[in-house]
Amino acid sequence: MEFTGVYHKTSEQMSYALDEERLVVNLKTGYDVRRVYIIHGDPFDAGILGGSERWNGTRDEIVFKKRLPHQIWWTTTLVPPYKRCKYYFELHTDSEVWYYFEDGFLTKEQVDMPGRLLQYFIVPWMNPADVNRTPSWVNDTVWYQIFPDRFCNGGSGKKGNGVMPWQTGPVTNEERYGGDLEGIRRKLSYLAELGITGIYLTPIMEAETNHKYDTTDYTKIDPSFGDDDAMKRLVSEAHEKGIRVMVDAVFNHCGRKFAPWKDVQEKGRDSEYADWFMVQDWSDIRRHENTRDGRFYSFAFADWMPKLNTNNEEVIRYFSGVCESWIRKYDIDGIRFDVGNEVSHRFLKKIREHLKGLKPDIYLLGEIWHDASQWLAGDEYDSVMNYPLMSGIHDYFLDSAMDKNEFEYMVNRCYTMYMQQNNNVLFNLLDSHDTERLMNRFHDLDLFYQQLAILFTLPGSTCIYYGTEIAMEGGFDPDCRRCMPWDEIEEGKYRERIGQMKSLIHMRKSEEACRSLHFHFPNAYENRRCIEYIKLDSKGGKMEVLVNCSDEDVQTGAGGEILFERNFEEGVLKPKGTLIRKI
Repeated sequence: MEFTGVYHKTSEQMSYALDEERLVVNLKTGYDVRRVYIIHGDPFDAGILGGSERWNGTRDEIVFKKRLPHQIWWTTTLVPPYKRCKYYFELHTDSEVWYYFEDGFLTKEQVDMPGRLLQYFIVPWMNPADVNRTPSWVNDTVWYQIFPDRFCNGGSGKKGNGVMPWQTGPVTNEERYGGDLEGIRRKLSYLAELGITGIYLTPIMEAETNHKYDTTDYTKIDPSFGDDDAMKRLVSEAHEKGIRVMVDAVFNHCGRKFAPWKDVQEKGRDSEYADWFMVQDWSDIRRHENTRDGRFYSFAFADWMPKLNTNNEEVIRYFSGVCESWIRKYDIDGIRFDVGNEVSHRFLKKIREHLKGLKPDIYLLGEIWHDASQWLAGDEYDSVMNYPLMSGIHDYFLDSAMDKNEFEYMVNRCYTMYMQQNNNVLFNLLDSHDTERLMNRFHDLDLFYQQLAILFTLPGSTCIYYGTEIAMEGGFDPDCRRCMPWDEIEEGKYRERIGQMKSLIHMRKSEEACRSLHFHFPNAYENRRCIEYIKLDSKGGKMEVLVNCSDEDVQTGAGGEILFERNFEEGVLKPKGTLIRKI
């Protein structure tokens, strides 16, 4: 047996309480392992630990598995009657049987050896207080990300002399176009008709730039966007239409005009806010130049965005209060934490406890672009932006040398990194204000809708970036932040594209299988570049997703209720074709 391929640990994402009753147990093995059994039971079934009686658990086969590039991920769910569990594994290859315990591998003879002190895997107690709980409403949500300055000018914000006329086409980070909260409020009916049930707003608090990631005042709506009353109206009317609202929290760093930083620049180490920041050299902190010299830490070496010391208790209390005011004043439903992997774990643990006490179902989302396991144990974020999935989907469409097995491995990796609770509320996206727009990557509507079809049928919650419903183009930041072309939309130029998006959103909301955590890759078609997977709902219903990324026709046969299709004719899925159907 390939012993090096086997791994399990009673922590992280391998052994955890799904809720107060169910225990999820996961195991990795090499491909040589054909069958796996788990022998499990209560640690005290044979008496007090250390007694002379032999412990014997219940033996069950583990049947659910996912394929990874070099390993198989086996998963099962147990229901320990007394919230405790003791277990070990029985592993079968074609020619061997081994028993896997916490300290390693044993033969049958070694397991049965009289007097041997076997080191079982132990889950001592499934404490309800330690269960990772995520807000249930998020899985049903279809998000729409808005960059306020470029979405819609409602005419209510303080515009100043630098506001440019609304226009289409390329933009930079220098212009301001006057989009505001009133403009978003006026388009709520448009969003509701599209099927949107959640809005994610990039920062709206006072800042110098058009993107507002250099906060000046965390307690004040930026005047160019409106005021407290405008935000209250927006959230209230959104709620009336069944739309939740999530705001952006920029707590890793601030702007150069944030009052505590100005005080530090003026008074140096004598400032009462000296420990709010991470200053290494007090002799030259006023110099305007990138921070590669290490005089103080900042976001991405930008001296105008100094890094906050989120280990500091005063900083933690301050930002806990900021978030509390957003909840109490505006009744927001979620908070997205910018640069969410650089704020301290201590900060996140304390702010989560505070906010969940105020609003238990508030959604706490971290901006993390890589494996975020350490932030998703149940005491920090509920979820993260699923950039690994976005990157994996993009690379598959970019690289024609990759076959459908590699697509399967990628998807399985994304959904074996975290607990099921987190997978259920992952923030899935294909583009954002920080990336090149989806349409810009291939300039091909068929490929565009193929990727969206995948996005709308995978577990988690789905987010589209404003303008994606019309396949808006735009390069990398800042060109991905173009103005929404409302005149063209209202003239009907994008009616067909909006109709396609409505179909995908309706399917996502009406078909439980789209949102389900349960899926598998059957490999029923020989074509090496035809993605295929089956989604299952709670009643056993099946939905087939086929995406033909090859240059050849795929014979799929007729039948089934078609939920979404492109380039599909009489049982044949053409190149660049997409088919989603009930089977």
